[in-house]
Amino acid sequence: MIPGFANRRRFKDLSEQEILALAISSEEDDARIYRSYGEHLRADFPASAAVFDGMAAEEDEHRRRLIDLHSARFGDVIPHIRREHVSGYYARRPVWLVENLGLERIRDEAAQMESDAERFYTLAAAQTTDAETRKLLGDLAAAEAGHSDTADALAQQHLGPSEKTTEEAAAHRQFVLTWVQPGLAGLMDGSVSTLAPIFAVAFATQDTWTTFLVGLAASVGAGISMGFTEAASDDGQLSGRGSPIKRGIAAGVMTTLGGLGHALPYLIPEFWTATITAFIVVFFELWAIAWIQNRYMQTPFLRAAFQVVLGGALVFAAGALIGSG
Repeated sequence: MIPGFANRRRFKDLSEQEILALAISSEEDDARIYRSYGEHLRADFPASAAVFDGMAAEEDEHRRRLIDLHSARFGDVIPHIRREHVSGYYARRPVWLVENLGLERIRDEAAQMESDAERFYTLAAAQTTDAETRKLLGDLAAAEAGHSDTADALAQQHLGPSEKTTEEAAAHRQFVLTWVQPGLAGLMDGSVSTLAPIFAVAFATQDTWTTFLVGLAASVGAGISMGFTEAASDDGQLSGRGSPIKRGIAAGVMTTLGGLGHALPYLIPEFWTATITAFIVVFFELWAIAWIQNRYMQTPFLRAAFQVVLGGALVFAAGALIGSG
């Protein structure tokens, strides 16, 4: 028996009262999720927060109508049944997971929530032969479809062109501060600072395996150092740069990747083939750095390319001279 599934009921085995109870608990959960989204967005995106507040109010109204229907048909005692008790019932992602993915991700998740519920109720209604159950499920599907219309209406009410532009600009700025800046710093550090030790060892030993091991150690060590430094340098509260954990991950991972880019070619046994391949990889690394600076930091591409190429050439020259000496 698979753990966690033994006590689940199949949807087709639920009674009409249990289906109604399941709809009530689902509406309660969705209203709670929308309020959590609204509270999370309120400080930075007040207009979007108002949209989610309105959607939560709509869920509350549907829950009230469902409770009234249950009381009229079955009495005041509602069975305790939730979506996790039913096999195959649509699930909701944890609120903390979606919150960490930003404004657009939250909006997309809300749209998916309504779509999931509508599709489930529609399919369930089509599969049942009981007239009352079919009507109930059809009504729930129509209610969920109506939620999408409500969301559009609320968005038009609270999110005018200026509000939406402002929020999108704020979301882009936060993305740049939290992910792009530390990631770019890491990529530059990993790509440029590891050039000297890797090529110094390469020209000094002309041993590709030794060069690879030194490059691997330098890349991983630099990634760990950059990640912890970024995370510890600023908690993001006053600067508004966002979660230190996210920034540390961005800086550490990109630093490691930047160094590994020109270390991995030394897995090729033939020295000059590996070295020429590493030169080509370095070119693409420096081009990527210049592109990111131009795309996200509004640095003119030629100036960004000149800066990274000059810096990379100086570090490479230092490593080659030391290794050949």
